[in-house]
Amino acid sequence: MTDDVFGFHDTDLGQSVNNSDSSQFSKRSLDIFGAIAGLTVLLPLFAFLAAAIKLTSKGPVFFKQKRHGLNGKIFTAYKFRSMYTNRCDQSGVRQTVKNDPRITPVGRFLRRSNFDELPQLMNVLKGEMSLVGPRPHVPGMLANGVPYEVFDPRYQSRHKVKPGITGLAQVNGFRGETKDAYAASMRLKYDLEYIETRSLFVDVKILINTVIQEFFGGKGY
Repeated sequence: MTDDVFGFHDTDLGQSVNNSDSSQFSKRSLDIFGAIAGLTVLLPLFAFLAAAIKLTSKGPVFFKQKRHGLNGKIFTAYKFRSMYTNRCDQSGVRQTVKNDPRITPVGRFLRRSNFDELPQLMNVLKGEMSLVGPRPHVPGMLANGVPYEVFDPRYQSRHKVKPGITGLAQVNGFRGETKDAYAASMRLKYDLEYIETRSLFVDVKILINTVIQEFFGGKGY
């Protein structure tokens, strides 16, 4: 594989996936600490966003959607609602497009800033997600117009770990639509690369990179 976003090679990280009890304990500890810290620090932002959603469109603050988790198990993921209630797509198969009329004015800000994903910190506390991992996909996720597992048979391998709020694909700029073959292929490439090379060190690097990109407008490492 080529150099990753952090500027070092896969061999620096170790080729095999570390599934030891100690590594799992460390990752879960980071998840719990990070989720609690994030929810505490971001509480004022949560309150502001919740008020903005309620005051500008009818419907609940949160949007709940079924997603694939560890080993493909289905769980309910939480997001701030960014679409008009009567236009929400519970299946998630119909991907959003530029200037999508289903998205509210507040929702456009939420999606542009990725703040709509912040309620998934609650999924992390529940143990359904991790802070770092492949993004959770809806059942029937499409890639280049066909089911992802048809587009690339390796797709199911991304379910070997818990899905994450952020991941290697996201910090490399591959997020959002997977309508064209290149975007779909690159997202899966980085997801599988993360699974092969993951470690607590890599998770921390990705988290730092995410904070730099999302809150300070930088490019990270």
